[in-house]
Amino acid sequence: MTDQPNTVASAAALNGATIFVCITCRAGAEPAVEPPPGARLAAAAAEAAHGTGIAVQPVRCLANCTRGPSAAIRCSHSWTYVFGGLDIACAGALVAGACLLMEAKDGLLPWRGRPEPLKRGLIARVPPLDFHRAGGPGFACSGDG
Repeated sequence: MTDQPNTVASAAALNGATIFVCITCRAGAEPAVEPPPGARLAAAAAEAAHGTGIAVQPVRCLANCTRGPSAAIRCSHSWTYVFGGLDIACAGALVAGACLLMEAKDGLLPWRGRPEPLKRGLIARVPPLDFHRAGGPGFACSGDG
């Protein structure tokens, strides 16, 4: 896997969600273990997302090494969510979370209905590029991600 964008993933990202998965995350695995756990998670997420319109984009590092493997979910005009402490079994949760975010009218990933790995593994949420309104959706910290 590479972190080069592909045209199918890029097209899906324009109209839906993209899941970015760190393929270099080792999460305590021995350095000689190949492929790294992050690469295995990326492959499993791509398989889980097949046919959903959700793009899975491998990336080389999400700078969350102490809590890897890591992934981020992004949609147009929505907050971006970064998760850590994931494993291959979380691939379906990432896809389910991407679906929830695509359906969210306020651009926020709802807590209710969010898969458990995306509750306990939340690292950060980042405002959308077009976010410039104090008091807009997600402005206040509610403590629930």
